[in-house]
Amino acid sequence: MSTVATPQGFDCLSLRDGLLARLAAMDFQHMTPIQQAALPAILAGQDVIAKASTGSGKTVAFALGCLQRLDSKAYHVQSLLLCPTRELAEQVASTLRDLAKGLANTKVLSLCGGVSIGPQVGSLQHSAHLIVGTPGRVLKHLRKGTLHVHGLDVLVLDEADRMLDMGFAEEISALLEFLPSPRQNLMFSATYGTSVQAIAERLSPNAVSIDVTQREPAPVIDEYWCAVGEATDKRGRLDLLLQGIAALGTEANLVFCNTKAGCIELANFFAAQGVPAAVLHGDLEQADRQQMLIRFSNGSARILVATDVAARGLDIDSVGAVFNADLPQRADVYTHRIGRTGRSGRAGLALSLVGDREMHRLRLIEEARAGVAMQLWQPSSPSPEALALLQPEYQTIEINGGRRHKLRPGDILGALTAGKRLPGSAVGNIHILDQISYVAVLREKVSVAVKQLDRGRIKARPFRVRLVGAEHR
Repeated sequence: MSTVATPQGFDCLSLRDGLLARLAAMDFQHMTPIQQAALPAILAGQDVIAKASTGSGKTVAFALGCLQRLDSKAYHVQSLLLCPTRELAEQVASTLRDLAKGLANTKVLSLCGGVSIGPQVGSLQHSAHLIVGTPGRVLKHLRKGTLHVHGLDVLVLDEADRMLDMGFAEEISALLEFLPSPRQNLMFSATYGTSVQAIAERLSPNAVSIDVTQREPAPVIDEYWCAVGEATDKRGRLDLLLQGIAALGTEANLVFCNTKAGCIELANFFAAQGVPAAVLHGDLEQADRQQMLIRFSNGSARILVATDVAARGLDIDSVGAVFNADLPQRADVYTHRIGRTGRSGRAGLALSLVGDREMHRLRLIEEARAGVAMQLWQPSSPSPEALALLQPEYQTIEINGGRRHKLRPGDILGALTAGKRLPGSAVGNIHILDQISYVAVLREKVSVAVKQLDRGRIKARPFRVRLVGAEHR
């Protein structure tokens, strides 16, 4: 296994000038442990099997490897990057696009399930340099003959353990049969169990093996539990949760429920209290799911309510606190839930509601986690000031145009500020998807922004706009 020395800058690597310029513009000053350990081997063209946690900087590591060897004049698929979920695939594609801004004419295409295959087939007719997708959808295109990979140089498996946990083993095995050799294989996984090892040996038995998990700083998470008495009714339990979020919550709070019905009930309860919340459950359409995640990540909702299944692939570093409205049945699920906070060197917090009949479950979780004891938290009625802090700073506007309409963030920002009634400082994050875009605007300025877009044009074209609220399904 590799060792990691004192942190170094990216300028010690033989990267293209365009990539170094983009890293500087994105304020990436020093390599993370996984980047420092893996990039020399990746850039040398070696196969790499790496063990690294989510949020460790691995995406930048393999993205730089793919972009460094890219031949922009050779218009065929040169790198294929597989991810376990649509959300993670979109994040990887976004990172690739950001880093590739210093390289001319680089096309990145996402191929994920949950959306119509027709537009993807149309995009593939014009080919792409880099494909990012989920195994099932990529395999479907390979079998249909709409995706050609005869000139493939690099295969990346991101979060391989999660892909196998989600049942993609057969798809990955079938997919590998379509890929040419020789090629560079890069695999990243947070754990390295038997199934992951089997895939690694099939990909490359002589790959460079890297493990930086022991060198990654352990997350600092303060863990609490709140007693829910036997006589407490359902409304009382919800009130306790709201008190906990008001007292201990941050700008981004993730709340877990064990069921879809519990998610919907809780989100509607928050709405009734005047606290906007986004919600994720397994029955949401992909467009609604993307919208919810964007509202949470751009500060338009400070609370995201989710089930464990719906939260798979969720990778938002800014989550400051995790709340368990329902205590999970297993210790590993609890550990995975609270692992969504305390990332990237930030402190985290977790609070679990525990009823009298759930006390044994709490003890089992503590025992399974090497005797880690949670602290008892005593609730108190939230002050109006505390509840006010749960009001989001931004609200999201939806625009019915995206990448396929050649929209860029600068186009939307320019249209919003063209009338000089809306300062640029009032505009937050801008997310541009294939067919739709979202822009966060300060709540007190959002009506001005909607009027500006309604009356004006973006790139000389009119687009429909609407406010995205706190609908729950």
